[in-house]
Amino acid sequence: MKGEEVLAILRQAAPEHYACAWDNVGLLVGSSKKEVKRIYLALDATDEVVEQAVSCGADLLVTHHPLIFSGLKRVTDEDFIGRRVQKLIAHDISYYAMHTSFDVSKMADLAAERLGFVAPQALEEMFEEDGETKGIGKIGNLAQEMTLASCAQFVKKAFEIPAVKVFGNPKQKVKRAAVCPGSGKSEIPFALQKGAEVLITGDIDHHDGIDAVAQGLCVIDAGHYGLEHIFVPYMKEYLDTRCRQVEVIMREDIFPFEVV
Repeated sequence: MKGEEVLAILRQAAPEHYACAWDNVGLLVGSSKKEVKRIYLALDATDEVVEQAVSCGADLLVTHHPLIFSGLKRVTDEDFIGRRVQKLIAHDISYYAMHTSFDVSKMADLAAERLGFVAPQALEEMFEEDGETKGIGKIGNLAQEMTLASCAQFVKKAFEIPAVKVFGNPKQKVKRAAVCPGSGKSEIPFALQKGAEVLITGDIDHHDGIDAVAQGLCVIDAGHYGLEHIFVPYMKEYLDTRCRQVEVIMREDIFPFEVV
């Protein structure tokens, strides 16, 4: 399948103009002209992921988080990003990143669906397209009121994760919820503004957590990877149905850390 055709399908899933201005999405390494017979999918372009893409003979690596985030002044073997880029180029592997473009187009929807949100709406509204408000995160009602402790267990089951961190009284009842997969401390003001009783997100530090509770918002920190790993199986199914001539291989779901 022509590379340009595959990229067009990726852009249908997450239009690049949806991305936040500070982000770096799209084709970051390689050519759009090459033939694509095998795609490797992962959340991050780590050393291990790049090596697995090479080992399986991938023509295209697709990740959620971009390997190249800020501007590069040089590509050498003197830093880990340069080494990864060099390896991709040496093995003729093109590389495409779908970060906040995917967050806006699909990630929050997927998370809200797993949580069974009723009447979800954009949490941080960014723009309107075709009569629909697009943005970061979702806010809606849980199917039923529950304690914060029960909600934490519900989140663990919905995202198949072993542990979460909870800020707030475990016995407090919650129903109106916001979710922001990834790093969501910047969404706390939007969650408060829209009346959320609990925010489900990742990367919440001590002060953000206790300050949110002081303002009436409980927080369930399910981890950055914990909420965003849903990107990989979704994109596997998406590409399998649209790129039937291409073999799509997804990285095994391995958490990048352990709680011991």
